[in-house]
Amino acid sequence: MKTKVLMAILAVVIAGLIAVPWIASYFYVFIFTEILILGLFAASFNLIFGYTGMLSFGHAAFFGIGAYATALVLIHLEWPFLVCLLVSMGASALLALMIGFLSVRLNEVYFAMLTLAFGMMVFAIAYQWRSVTNGSDGLAGFTLGSFGLGLDLTLANPSVYYHVVLGIVAIAAIVLYLICRSSFGMILKAIRQNPERVSFAGLNVRTYRLVAFVIAGTFAGLAGGLIAPFLRVASPELLHWSMSAEPILMAILGGTGFFLGPFIGSAAFVLLETWITTYTESWMLVLGIILAMMVIFFRKGLLGTAIDWWMEVKK
Repeated sequence: MKTKVLMAILAVVIAGLIAVPWIASYFYVFIFTEILILGLFAASFNLIFGYTGMLSFGHAAFFGIGAYATALVLIHLEWPFLVCLLVSMGASALLALMIGFLSVRLNEVYFAMLTLAFGMMVFAIAYQWRSVTNGSDGLAGFTLGSFGLGLDLTLANPSVYYHVVLGIVAIAAIVLYLICRSSFGMILKAIRQNPERVSFAGLNVRTYRLVAFVIAGTFAGLAGGLIAPFLRVASPELLHWSMSAEPILMAILGGTGFFLGPFIGSAAFVLLETWITTYTESWMLVLGIILAMMVIFFRKGLLGTAIDWWMEVKK
């Protein structure tokens, strides 16, 4: 019965997401596009934080590199959008492999600070390498051509781009879910709870952490590849350490112990930010207070608290 109810709720949510361009204004089409992209970004972060127990302060490096890779390919090569996304994933995976190889050797705060240092190094390179990245102005002026696979899609249309993002994020989420539910995902959970015991069992903890780090970076790069055409620019702000704080907040807000938690957190964060900015210029203060209260009183995140409440009602 519980499974049937959850499947019914999921079906309604999916149907609602598909229908957004037909029942909502263009403004909310943009808002929900951002929610989906940032939700994937947060879900990729949650693979290393919620499942593996590694707190990274430099996750935006992979997000930003994915955005720059897509922008550069569109500007100089004009390849189909699908190929651009594959390039962005490859570039982010390579960067994650290099940073992860040096970072996963350390634990807890040392790991967090090292990822922050590497993230700021990537930001500094993008900010200063003006001949390639155009410095603080970022890369703009690129246009979306064909999608690829022989599909005739007008990607410049916000509604079409929204459905493309929805489809790609859905596929990516399914892949991430299968990874989390696999034996590999179970080992990651074990590493989060007790890495010493996993090591005593004969498994190489560093290798598993590195693989998880690379997978997370790859999907963060995919999210970055989607955000560049959405914003029409790839700028150094996408690489900044403050951008790395967003997936952390979204994952905690939604619930790190649940796969869909980061997506719920992304929706709550973006919608709150959107609504509050329409009423006050001090939106950061108001948003900060609201988010702090939500984190304090919803200890398991919005999704976890809702599930606990539902279980109590069922009793």
